[in-house]
Amino acid sequence: MSTLGTFTGQAYQNQEETYFDDGREIALLHFIYNHPNLSEMRNNPDKVIAAIDEYGKEKKYLMNIGEFKSGIVTKLIAQVKPRVMVELGGYVGYSAIVFGAALRAANSGGRYYSLEYNPEFGAVIASLVDLAGLHDVVKVEIGASSSSLQRLYADGTFQDGIDLLFLDHVKPLYVQDLKLCEELGIVRPGSVLAADNVVKPGNPPYLKYVRSSVQEKRDEARTASGGDAQSLPHRTSSTATNGQLFKLNDKGEVTEPKLFGNPNLVYESEFVEGWEPSGVPDAVEITRCTGVETS
Repeated sequence: MSTLGTFTGQAYQNQEETYFDDGREIALLHFIYNHPNLSEMRNNPDKVIAAIDEYGKEKKYLMNIGEFKSGIVTKLIAQVKPRVMVELGGYVGYSAIVFGAALRAANSGGRYYSLEYNPEFGAVIASLVDLAGLHDVVKVEIGASSSSLQRLYADGTFQDGIDLLFLDHVKPLYVQDLKLCEELGIVRPGSVLAADNVVKPGNPPYLKYVRSSVQEKRDEARTASGGDAQSLPHRTSSTATNGQLFKLNDKGEVTEPKLFGNPNLVYESEFVEGWEPSGVPDAVEITRCTGVETS
């Protein structure tokens, strides 16, 4: 049963049938750079976020995490103090700015990598991150999440793993990209995951995966592979998808390449309720990798 209570505050505009990639992201840039308070936004993440929220409330809906759920993750950043934090799906930079500022405040010397598929969205992120004065903390990477993850792994950026992974991109890719990170060894004991939108629109396959026991994951991997699930993490730890992009069918399901992840990783998961900026109930799933079972 939900314990959220009643939404308070001003909500974003209603989410339309077409609610992104229709020009509103560039319109947001024009709105901000023509804003009467632009000078106050320079090197001030809170002011930039306030302007983005103003656009979402007064102009058009934006698919941001919003002020309510972002607080869940900023508290997590303060606890974890990540050296490497990665987000999958940056959109217009709302989360990169909020979490980049929180990362700086955590005094961990950490870097925030915003992985965004759409180059126009990536340009918006970079512009607003620079306006907020966070260019020394946040790095924007353009391309498919699977390709960017493998490239950053190969060049040594993730040699010490990912401390905090924020998933907020295409929902069917949550599990696949997590499995890719497992196979690359960059999600490992000590890593923490924060997955947005596990209620709206929902992500049952992801919740099932991170809440499954090691034995349940081994059984599923064994069935899918027709082989020994315990050896699966070692078969592809250096090549993973070989640079391939995940392919989706007309139902939005990943069809290839098939990844099995590391079923031996132990997860502890927590469901934390929050509000979408539009006033709709949602939640963030917080998952900690606590160890590896080898027996």
